[in-house]
Amino acid sequence: MNNLRSPLKITLAVWKALFLREAVTRLSTGRAAWLWLMLEPLIVIIFHLYWYSALHVGSMYGMDIAIWFMLGFSGYFLFTRVGNQCTNAVDANQTLFSYKLVKPVDTVITRACLESFIMTVTISLLLTTLVILGLPIKVADPILAICAWIGLGLLGLGYGLIFSVINELIPEIEKLLKFIMLPLYFLSGVLIPILSIPKPYYDVLMWNPIIHGIEFLRISFSNHYVVAPNLSLVYLYGFSLTSVFFGLALHVKFAKKLVKP
Repeated sequence: MNNLRSPLKITLAVWKALFLREAVTRLSTGRAAWLWLMLEPLIVIIFHLYWYSALHVGSMYGMDIAIWFMLGFSGYFLFTRVGNQCTNAVDANQTLFSYKLVKPVDTVITRACLESFIMTVTISLLLTTLVILGLPIKVADPILAICAWIGLGLLGLGYGLIFSVINELIPEIEKLLKFIMLPLYFLSGVLIPILSIPKPYYDVLMWNPIIHGIEFLRISFSNHYVVAPNLSLVYLYGFSLTSVFFGLALHVKFAKKLVKP
């Protein structure tokens, strides 16, 4: 009896195995697969910086434009990458569900962990690169930065948990999700500063929890950044955790339907 593992140890062992499997799979897709995953945000940032430099814009509400862009894009990429990878996790790992210890929700959670790890390494490299280039980067509030980063990651996990179920039950929803993601890119304060939005539309956009995560990420890197009104970490985490719990409930409810014969 003493040799029997507890359910928690079994679950952690399954997650570890799935994490390593996903990491090897992502790495083996191409020689420069991981390099491209980390270079993609940098390329996007450089492109937009060049565009803004042509307009002679060097700062954004008290923050260097390069740092402003990097934090905005990194926060948004964290949400979308975690969300998209989690959404496709169940369908991509159907062969593993023949093992009784592996559940569909396990594949979603491990993909979220892997993608969060990749994005954390990416933003660390981006910050290091900007420091080498001579930009005076200093984290004014490290705890706030970590909280904002984790909040965006949880938001992506919640999104992925919910739509990994819906995507299996209604395959046509995938096209709708791609359609939704495009305007969300412009409505999350990544390219356009939220403070430049007129008041009636500003209040509507603040229902978007991604904005709260990105803005808090920017605030944590500067004491001089102009803070947008009505920002709330409580709202960000409330929305994120609610979506996670709802997604977990969907996985419990439709666990058998997610496993294809």
